[in-house]
Amino acid sequence: MTKTSGGNSAFHNFNNQFAHIADPNERRRLALAEVDKAPFGWYHVRAVVVAGVGFFTDAYDIFAINMVTVMLGLVYYPHGKIPEHADTAIKVATSCGTVIGQLGFGWLADVVGRKRIYGLELMIIIFTTLAQSLSSNSPGISMTGILAFWRVIMGIGIGGDYPLSSIITSEFATTKWRGAMMGAVFAMQGLGQLVAALVAFICTVAFADQLKPAQTYNECQGSCKIAVDRMWRIIIGFGAVPACIALYYRLTIPETPRYTFDVARDIEKASADASAYLQGQSAGEIDEIRQIEARAAAQEQLVVPKASWKDFWVHYGQWKNIKILIGTAGSWLLLDVAFYGLGLNNSIILKQIGFSKSPHVYESLRNNAIGNLILICAGAVPGYWVTVFTVDTLGRKPIQLMGFVLLTGLFFGIGFGFDSLSSNGLLALYVLCQFFFNFGPNATTFIVPGECFPTRYRSTSHGISAASGKIGAILAQVLIGPLRTRGATQENDSPWLDNVMKIFAGFMAVGILTSLLIPETTRKTLEEITLELYGEGDINPKSSTRLQPHTSTCVELLVN
Repeated sequence: MTKTSGGNSAFHNFNNQFAHIADPNERRRLALAEVDKAPFGWYHVRAVVVAGVGFFTDAYDIFAINMVTVMLGLVYYPHGKIPEHADTAIKVATSCGTVIGQLGFGWLADVVGRKRIYGLELMIIIFTTLAQSLSSNSPGISMTGILAFWRVIMGIGIGGDYPLSSIITSEFATTKWRGAMMGAVFAMQGLGQLVAALVAFICTVAFADQLKPAQTYNECQGSCKIAVDRMWRIIIGFGAVPACIALYYRLTIPETPRYTFDVARDIEKASADASAYLQGQSAGEIDEIRQIEARAAAQEQLVVPKASWKDFWVHYGQWKNIKILIGTAGSWLLLDVAFYGLGLNNSIILKQIGFSKSPHVYESLRNNAIGNLILICAGAVPGYWVTVFTVDTLGRKPIQLMGFVLLTGLFFGIGFGFDSLSSNGLLALYVLCQFFFNFGPNATTFIVPGECFPTRYRSTSHGISAASGKIGAILAQVLIGPLRTRGATQENDSPWLDNVMKIFAGFMAVGILTSLLIPETTRKTLEEITLELYGEGDINPKSSTRLQPHTSTCVELLVN
């Protein structure tokens, strides 16, 4: 291939740089090494932002319902309170769809590629978010039914974002700061939760004149009910805005070089895409003749195993491989039982500890939004970002183990001290739970599955792990959450909440055990992790005897 000049003085041209190397394994190693050792730059920031905006939208849509169900009760149900079964159905619907999306999109990303389907999940989220905000009940279907329907479909889009954003960020990241990049993507969840609470607060203040005359929920009629109906639609609909902004950039990213090398086995295309990514382009230019020749050679010579259903079952039929999947999936399941058991019921818990307990509609909705803001600003957001700044130094496994240990103690503290602690004391413990969720297993259960599996099954395995988490969320909502209303009275509608906290503590304790099964991945390339854990691939330069007939050293190859 004829080498170009001019632009090569400003940008590395990896396609030219390694074009003369005949061995596809050596070419793969050198090209991926350039991605791994690249200094942190704007292209890394772009990858984090494009993936992170999706997670911002996901968290906004998931946790906004926390405040919206209170409003739905005022508008559509007698006495201004949504029934327990309707509240559960609306919240669980998203998690059910998410499980489908995580498994389906996770598998598709390994079969057809990351790039081909990245953006489709955002289209689903945008459409269903707008559909929810424009929905209404009718004689043929209740509001609960129509919202649950749209939230199942929205959940499929949200579920697709988990494996895709994690894997794409992981495979494009520089090794030194891979954990921080993946953590920053996931930290956008905290900002999504924050903005959801902020939008709810702004809406409540904006409609204050219509809300204040209603001294009780039963008195919220006429203009009050119209105002609340508008409020929840604005809160839900706003979730489509950031997704629309990110959609174009998701549709124009290049395919990850690791997928093109290891799964598509297209050496020329992978080398060109590595160059395109570091130059901020959507795709690299290739010589089609060389592409065909290199692809034919790669089919026989690449040492990376080829993906197939038979290989998948053989791979996970070995204990040393399946135990890692059990560790990532089990830890995520156990975590999400408590994380979503609390997160989707913040409003109920705030009311129960006395923070947002008020008969006045305006004060109740305002305090509910403020309480959520306090929990998120004091606990969730700082926890996410402490993880971002420490995960590449402290390590993934120590942070996860520390989080599960401390959460076990905190939940036992809340459970046994529920009746003796003041509302401020309970709020403080609850804030600490939010902090150590996110400076702990909530972040690491997202990061580790994006690193510790081989490229050909990385997205599928991440999808299985993430889907396990959402199954935990469903268990929390359907089986454990309703226990809080056991023995409910007019004065106390959650008398068993203290016992639910003790149950959550038990799940956190088991999470300590599953965390022992996961590997430490800090400061290792994805190829080093795969070779170390599974004995697959080739990360070392070829022996000097193989290189000497053509050149003297690898350094000269890089210079030329």
